[in-house]
Amino acid sequence: MILVMFDMDGTLIDTQALITEHMAATFSGAGLEAPGPEESRRVIGLSLPVALGRLAKSDDTGLIERLVESYKSHYRASVVTDEGREGLFPGALAALERLRLWPDTQLGIATGKGLNGVHRILGLHGIEDYFVTLQTPDHNPSKPHPGMMYRAMSETGATAEQTVIVGDTTFDIEMGKAAGAKAIAVSWGYHETAELLEAGADAVIDRYEDLDAAIRTVLELSDA
Repeated sequence: MILVMFDMDGTLIDTQALITEHMAATFSGAGLEAPGPEESRRVIGLSLPVALGRLAKSDDTGLIERLVESYKSHYRASVVTDEGREGLFPGALAALERLRLWPDTQLGIATGKGLNGVHRILGLHGIEDYFVTLQTPDHNPSKPHPGMMYRAMSETGATAEQTVIVGDTTFDIEMGKAAGAKAIAVSWGYHETAELLEAGADAVIDRYEDLDAAIRTVLELSDA
């Protein structure tokens, strides 16, 4: 058995501009200094309360809850006004289609995005049926805690040695390694390659066409 887990934002889905704009609008609307795009990039992948708390440099639960609701409001509005801004990265769909045909291989999602948003975006791209396990902060601790990986492995019956996470941030890599799984980093996301390697990435790919070989290498597969 093989279990390949995917992060969403920055790995499968190109939402950087949309997320950073919503972060800025959320903080401005609350009368706070808006984070710049680079600041927002650094927290993409964390659960929304954790990300907003880091940006606000606060653990005030009341403030964080207000920011969360404001951000969600901006995002819900964007579903209507920003159609087409949540596209798959080049090569992502073809890679998913290849991998789902591998023998005894299952695909899953591990993301900081809420479950409703996950269902909406997967449905938007017609790929909901590709994934057998969806792990989100709705029922797990935020990355880099390994809870999402543990739950996915439990649901699918995969062992850590049979599992790999594909992600673009150190949060993804640290989550996977803490669960005993392998970790493949993508270079087109929100954290730099040097950081990803320092976090423990077993491989880094620059395009989706290289993912199949990277999975075989890190899981030490002779064939798939």
